[in-house]
Amino acid sequence: MKALSIRSDYAAEIMHGTKTEEYRTWSTKYRGDLLICNTAKKIHGFVPGYALCVAKIIDVEQREDDNGRYYAWKIAPFTKNGSYWIDPLPIKGQLGLFNVDDRLIKRAPFTEIHSRSAKEWLEKVVAPLRY
Repeated sequence: MKALSIRSDYAAEIMHGTKTEEYRTWSTKYRGDLLICNTAKKIHGFVPGYALCVAKIIDVEQREDDNGRYYAWKIAPFTKNGSYWIDPLPIKGQLGLFNVDDRLIKRAPFTEIHSRSAKEWLEKVVAPLRY
């Protein structure tokens, strides 16, 4: 699977569905599942050095503002056929898109991220990994 390293606080926003676009200075023709890997930088309250979700990239839109051109990578919602959470996977990030063996990626045991089972899973599985 293609993977991308992102600061853990931004990755958490993607994971919780509040960040629906990832901004980059470069475009990609890639569409589909993208493993979101938290960088190793330690930010209090977040999980450094792990992948926690797969964001489905559905489009890339070129934009421009006062700072120049950038690209908005659009992320599908967290639903049965969209983006999804995974069991925490320790990952050493890289620059740009990189590959991670699909066999290492295991879906979390639910599809609705706002469910009671998702909240319990977060507390049991992800919370102990927070910095």
